[in-house]
Amino acid sequence: MVPLPHDTAVPVDLELTAQIARDLIRFDTSNYGEGRSNGETDAAEYVAARLRDLGLTPELVDAAPGRTSVVARVAGRHAHGPSGALVVHGHLDVVPADPSNWTVDPFAGVVQDGMLWGRGAVDMKNMDAMILASVGDIIRAGDAPERDLVLAFFADEEAGGVFGSRYLVENRPGLFAGATEALSEVGGYSITVGGQRAYLLQTGEKSLLWVTLTARGDAGHGSRLHPSNAVTRLAEAVVAVGRHEWPIRLTDTATELLAELARLLDVDPARIGPDELALATGTASGFIQASLRTTTNPTGLSAGYKHNVIPDTAEALVDIRCLPGDEDRVLEDMAALVGPDIVITTRHRDLGLETAFRGPFVEAAIGALGRADPGVPVLPYMFSGGTDNSALAALGITGYGFAPLRLPADFDFPAMFHGVDERVPLEALTFGRRVLADLLTSY
Repeated sequence: MVPLPHDTAVPVDLELTAQIARDLIRFDTSNYGEGRSNGETDAAEYVAARLRDLGLTPELVDAAPGRTSVVARVAGRHAHGPSGALVVHGHLDVVPADPSNWTVDPFAGVVQDGMLWGRGAVDMKNMDAMILASVGDIIRAGDAPERDLVLAFFADEEAGGVFGSRYLVENRPGLFAGATEALSEVGGYSITVGGQRAYLLQTGEKSLLWVTLTARGDAGHGSRLHPSNAVTRLAEAVVAVGRHEWPIRLTDTATELLAELARLLDVDPARIGPDELALATGTASGFIQASLRTTTNPTGLSAGYKHNVIPDTAEALVDIRCLPGDEDRVLEDMAALVGPDIVITTRHRDLGLETAFRGPFVEAAIGALGRADPGVPVLPYMFSGGTDNSALAALGITGYGFAPLRLPADFDFPAMFHGVDERVPLEALTFGRRVLADLLTSY
């Protein structure tokens, strides 16, 4: 087993899923984007060792030095059935964390207050651990999954998968031979609506467009009257983009979700607006409101090199998430927003996904949740972010978000993603392990 970078003392009563997730958190796999990363290799080797312990034969694939993904195949009872193989995947990288802002060391895997704390506890080393624990349960019981499983633990998801899922899809597609469907983040978790629990199953995700806004002007002395100031031009463009209120556009997924929310709340959806219905989901509204419209968030600024020098160039990063099929129109609208003096450069583009909330997988996922938490409704939703399912779609693989977690009613799950003091309830990890094992042996 790969040695861990921290003391590995584990409380004797710490459940296996939490142990694995804690181990993975202790590998600082921070991904800064633009090719800068601490790398995933150590974490990938740890996962590979776990897979070998189960009698599997993992393959480690390096897209670049330190950028390692792991793939292993588990033979199913009906390997050659009509359904094909199922890809069960997670990512090993995380976004950076500033320890000075955290209550605990973000890479120590602290267990306290019934929670596992650390960067990746929710996004998404928890799911990596659930995969390893649930598949281990199946194999150790002498059982097998219903169909072939392709277990994949990708590098670089937090920067678009260039050194992870996209690299493997483009260079090693044979690793996914026969696969027709995939499951990963971000769905299967519980929300509270009108005082009652429900689960969200992710059947879609928004498109991702990472763009740079570039303003140009004339360089000069900071004391001059300077109407052609690149920083000023850029600032005006950033304000226009950041404050623009994009209109609501309801996808089929959103329409179905809102109808179900109205039913649970016993209200007339024709009289209650989409935003109001979304807000009724409490903490989950952070994801759901954003799934009803395009969002454009400035995330970085770069200009100048000295206090008294007016630079000739200024740049801003903008994270655009739009609904599937709206990519070109949104870029046109962006150009109109910022005006002709601003150049928009697309740095990364992922297409959005939307799948109907019906069919064998949906029925199986609802069944597995129902056996673990009887009588609780399951609702479709479109994730406001993106996942590695987007890359797998290029191989004709239909992706779903199903990382099952039963959460406390007051737990702000969306705030944990890329947030300070990221944490997950230990009981939720145990629940997820059980539900995932049930699904994989029955579907």
